[in-house]
Amino acid sequence: MPLTFALALLAQVTPMQPMPKGTGLPPPASEEGQVMAPVNAVFAAIAASDGERLRPVVRADGNLTVATEAADGTRKIVHRSMTEFITGLKPGGPRLEERLYNPAIEIDGDVAFVWGRYTFSIDGKLHHCGFDLFDLVREDGAWKIANITYSSRTTGCEA
Repeated sequence: MPLTFALALLAQVTPMQPMPKGTGLPPPASEEGQVMAPVNAVFAAIAASDGERLRPVVRADGNLTVATEAADGTRKIVHRSMTEFITGLKPGGPRLEERLYNPAIEIDGDVAFVWGRYTFSIDGKLHHCGFDLFDLVREDGAWKIANITYSSRTTGCEA
């Protein structure tokens, strides 16, 4: 086999089916609605600029992982503890709003995932966008966010 043919095979990407799209927000009384409750509480805490509102809905040992892509294409991965997220969200700053669109919700026993496209605005102006992934665990009957992973870019955002 010629070397160029072997290299071409190695570089080949196998197409994968996209994740199924979410079908909108579930009713609050459903199990999916219970999974979304702490996710929605995160967005409410962001809007209120009140990190303390996060404490009841997140695991203290959780993490945030952000995959950023700058307008020039530069990429980096940033890790923060949940505690840093909580203490970094303080009243008195600009008006923040994060919106999640058509989340896909998957539940298996006491583990759940919420995935969806989001936009983030500062003082009503679109700032960045990407995809959010929340992984949750059910502890003592209550869903808590174990980790948040998201992409963040400033180009290609839809309002």
